[in-house]
Amino acid sequence: MTTSNYHVAVVGATGAVGQQMLKTLEERNFPIGKLTLLSSKRSAGKEITFKGETYIVEEATPESFEGVHVALFSAGGSVSKALAPEAVKRGAIVVDNTSAFRMDADVPLVVPEVNEEDLRNHNGIIANPNCSTIQMVVALEPIRKQYGLTKVVVSTYQAVSGAGLEAIEEMKSQTQSILNGEEFTPEILPVGGDKKHYQIAFNAVPQIDLFQENGYTFEEMKMINETKKIMHMESLEVAATCVRLPIETGHSESVYIETEKSGATVEELKELLKTAPGVTLQDDPANQVYPMAADCVGREDVFVGRIRRDLDRDNGYHMWVVSDNLIKGAAWNSVQIAESLVKLQLLS
Repeated sequence: MTTSNYHVAVVGATGAVGQQMLKTLEERNFPIGKLTLLSSKRSAGKEITFKGETYIVEEATPESFEGVHVALFSAGGSVSKALAPEAVKRGAIVVDNTSAFRMDADVPLVVPEVNEEDLRNHNGIIANPNCSTIQMVVALEPIRKQYGLTKVVVSTYQAVSGAGLEAIEEMKSQTQSILNGEEFTPEILPVGGDKKHYQIAFNAVPQIDLFQENGYTFEEMKMINETKKIMHMESLEVAATCVRLPIETGHSESVYIETEKSGATVEELKELLKTAPGVTLQDDPANQVYPMAADCVGREDVFVGRIRRDLDRDNGYHMWVVSDNLIKGAAWNSVQIAESLVKLQLLS
């Protein structure tokens, strides 16, 4: 087969991430011979343009994956659980953007800048990590490789686009209602708010997904467990607090780490990150240069700044990490995995 012949399927093609996947496939000029766009029955029949050609979105069924080489899934965990195994049965490699398979022992959880080689151990399904996890491990991997890593404490400031298009609309409508002095009823956020929903406009909501018995939310546990799996460090100490802010796109994170080797200077960490794959260093406090969510939108990289040594620990460092949650946090990492499969000659 020539490299221009891959049959690619996008599941969830009409959603926010699915749309971004298509845009990324087009921008990266991924070698597509045939493209199949799939969705729920409700969204089937819609028209989508890709590289100047109009495609009709089809309802996703097991038979949809006949002849597909790689299937990019972003249509919710229940869809992935039902259809990803069916796609694999028919010879496709699935790159799944949900949490359905992330912690399965036989499913690689991959961020190409960190653990690309794990792709060699796939059994048909490859998991795309949580958006917040992805940007953090991209920023931390160069430091881990050079100085080791023993502890990570992260607080996130997450955009509403991570909760879907309806959440974006709710934020906008609430904002308008507040500015107009009108009443409104929160209906969407927090996702996982099975008891009640809260205002997101002009607010910070310290809940993303359902609370677990240990007091952490599922989102926080994703970050904790996924970081350990991606870095192959089960003994790594990780704690997370995840907060939703009224920002449309771009997740920000305050990250504190402790390294195994002490004594690295801030300048040495900056030099490491300057040349790290997938990282853009924006760190010049004297001139107020640091990463911001508004500036990362539409960009593939992870942006790192405000690197400083902890005042009490020689092996402790603080940093600020920002990335577009729909691009590197979802669509670009998925397409990047597909590109890695081509590079490693794992697509047949």
